[in-house]
Amino acid sequence: MNSEIQRKLELSLLTLRVGVFIVMLMWTVDKFIRVDHAKIVFEKFYLLTGFENTIMYALACAELLLILVFLAGIKKRWSYGLVFLLHGVSTVSSFKQYLNPFEGGNLLFFAAWPMLAACFTLYVLRDFDRMLSFGSSN
Repeated sequence: MNSEIQRKLELSLLTLRVGVFIVMLMWTVDKFIRVDHAKIVFEKFYLLTGFENTIMYALACAELLLILVFLAGIKKRWSYGLVFLLHGVSTVSSFKQYLNPFEGGNLLFFAAWPMLAACFTLYVLRDFDRMLSFGSSN
């Protein structure tokens, strides 16, 4: 591959990784700061109820660890794959919002699709994501 194209590809993948990390970080921080909101999200979108604060904090800690590993480009097959899977579940679980896009804030849910595409792109091209990456593709 041409070195100029390779440099541009690596920079593009880095910006995608940082962008996905920022969104995921805000969702993770929300679980720590507004634990009751996080419980409502889990109930409404994932049909999971009865979580104690301790469980939500544990989930938030696990998610924080995952996205930090993802940001560092470590164990890309697993970290990129899990981020893609988590975001994919989140995107699909919001299907009711897509059916009524102009109701309330539902239009914002459509932003999940380009992010899902970014997660997919990072996973598929993980071997080329080398800039500020500290791990292998495995």
